[in-house]
Amino acid sequence: MTVFAQQLQDIECLAFKVSPAPQLITSHRVMLDCNEAFLQLFGYQRDELLNQLTLLIYPSQADYKSIGKRSLDWLHDSPSDSYSDERFMQHKNGEVFWAKSHGYTLTPDDPFKLMVWHFERLNRTHHATGDLTPREREIAMLIVNGLKSKEIAKQLEISHRTVEVHRARLMKKMQAKNIVELVSKIIFVS
Repeated sequence: MTVFAQQLQDIECLAFKVSPAPQLITSHRVMLDCNEAFLQLFGYQRDELLNQLTLLIYPSQADYKSIGKRSLDWLHDSPSDSYSDERFMQHKNGEVFWAKSHGYTLTPDDPFKLMVWHFERLNRTHHATGDLTPREREIAMLIVNGLKSKEIAKQLEISHRTVEVHRARLMKKMQAKNIVELVSKIIFVS
């Protein structure tokens, strides 16, 4: 390898490492490498993630399986080598958050063999999934993280009654009988 080629390779490695975009490289959903922004987004140290299944950053095994199937089906059936969605992810501290993800396969014949992923935390969802409004999505995210109606009202600077109305609509739309079922359906539907 020439000196120039080595310098170029070093620059590319540095660019990946310090990129402000949280990036992850996977092989068959096992984490091979990630950058500093990814570590910051999920709260882990590098050695806690490398060679681990991406299941570690999902809120549930069911979510991990359903999103994996959906993305693999898309990559097999689409002429595109990329996949994007919005989903719940989980921080090391247990906090569940809404994220936009973009994946690009480097091996189209076997899409999960080698992929590069980018994640973006969404504090306020701009695009409602299904028939949920942006405010309902925002409240759903806070419910998933265990906040009570009064805590949600305080955080969003709205009335407790308004939160209760949104919660009731969420229960109806998600056909949930109780809060545990609602949380489960919010995570698994997303």
